[in-house]
Amino acid sequence: MNERRNPESSKSDGARAVDLVVITGYSGAGKSEAIAAFEDGGYFCVDNLPPQMISALGELFRHEGSGVRRAAIVSDVRGGDYFEELIEVLGQLQQAGLDPTVLFLEANEETLLDRFKETRRRHPLAPDGRVVEGIRAERGVLGPLRERADVVMDTSDLTGAMLRRRVVTELLGPKGAPGKLALTIITFGFKNGPPREADLVLDVRFLPNPHYREDLRPLTGLDPKVIEYVEAGELAHEFYDRLFPLLDFVLPAYVTEGKTHLTIAIGCTGGRHRSLTVAERIASHLADHDDVSLRVVHRDVELD
Repeated sequence: MNERRNPESSKSDGARAVDLVVITGYSGAGKSEAIAAFEDGGYFCVDNLPPQMISALGELFRHEGSGVRRAAIVSDVRGGDYFEELIEVLGQLQQAGLDPTVLFLEANEETLLDRFKETRRRHPLAPDGRVVEGIRAERGVLGPLRERADVVMDTSDLTGAMLRRRVVTELLGPKGAPGKLALTIITFGFKNGPPREADLVLDVRFLPNPHYREDLRPLTGLDPKVIEYVEAGELAHEFYDRLFPLLDFVLPAYVTEGKTHLTIAIGCTGGRHRSLTVAERIASHLADHDDVSLRVVHRDVELD
């Protein structure tokens, strides 16, 4: 279920550029996933901000030199007694001309219970009691705020990726959508260990090793002589013939699943020759992909 409030107001247009978004709702309903979508969309984001500090953020938001033009914040019952002031603060911001959009996330009781069981978290309104008691108490506390919300989104049947996509589609619109996969290609030497941040790791130690050629050893995989040596024969070309179609398939699939950042690590023994040659060849292949923002890092060149 997805509900919109105040259909006659300008906020009914989901494609508009949202300046200030307040994300709230039930604990376990997906507020962290929602704010991640705004962060990927270029918003200044703050999690678990007490209502009194929202006003201070509003001042920063209006200041010409702050550089903050779009912001998203999460404010919920973790703020304790102060949370009751949120509706009042929202009214003050509206009077000051900021007109915040309130996104309220909810889910059914069964779904919230399952999510708390999976994470083994305590409910903020029942830290020493049963989770179900906290869920029911929270519904009562948040009732007036739900009525005040501009968008009410039921996340019961949504995965984290599905929720992020819905936020992008319905609140950020074309201007706020990330649009590109931020792809980082890191070369490394296995003797120094693979990068911990890698999502995919390619081992290219099966290719000819320039290290055993005295004339090539001082060079790197960026040198034409090394590239020619590594790619001599059919092995490298057969590898590219299989690798490039795989990347062309999986990269859009990652975007569809809601992934906005991906790191591919390419390793050889020292991280100086073969991995660099392959990384640059991949970068060249992806250069014309409009849906990819590419960065190449040669991590271990200076270490070898």
